[in-house]
Amino acid sequence: MSGFLSSSVGKKYLMGLTGLVWAGFVFGHMAGNMTIFVSPDLYNQYGHAIVSNKILLYGTEAALILSLLVHVGLAINLTISNRSSKGIASSVKASGSKRTPLAAQTMIIQGTILLAFIILHLITFKYGEYYETTIDGVKMRDLARLMSEVFSQPPAVAGYVISLLLLCAHLKHGFGSVFQSLGLLHPSYQGKIKAASWAYAIVVTIGFISQPLYVYMMS
Repeated sequence: MSGFLSSSVGKKYLMGLTGLVWAGFVFGHMAGNMTIFVSPDLYNQYGHAIVSNKILLYGTEAALILSLLVHVGLAINLTISNRSSKGIASSVKASGSKRTPLAAQTMIIQGTILLAFIILHLITFKYGEYYETTIDGVKMRDLARLMSEVFSQPPAVAGYVISLLLLCAHLKHGFGSVFQSLGLLHPSYQGKIKAASWAYAIVVTIGFISQPLYVYMMS
């Protein structure tokens, strides 16, 4: 088993699986945050329900951190291995349909920027200013107020939107790459997977971007 995981094929499988973990989390996180459109109270109750379930919270955080570390480590390792095997001097850039898409060429750069965005996002919301509210007799953190404060600032909204557009490109390529890494990218349904990749990336991106824009316009 260890021999398989240390092989290039095994590493690609792990890349695909860890990417799938984050793809699922990102979609779920986006969907949950959409409760802000219903009411600030529902959004706060959603956040409170998550932090109140310690087993779910810590288990999810551990899985996400482990998946992220493995994903980033493998991405760096595979990138170095691919460049070494090709050789800088002997490499020839392909053209036309065989040319590697720009999104694929810049995955490491995209990932680095998005990692910085995730860290900043955590600092801002998870460890940011603490406000408290009471809903139906239950005291909880007022995340809706924090979101309103953060996204009432144009630079914060602009930075968030730009980061999410970058995430769109990363998710579109990454979602399709999951199937390739797991050996499921058959030519007969390659077009459908490409369409699903675009649909997933666009839905997630629009869902996330709509939140700060809505809060900004309502503030």
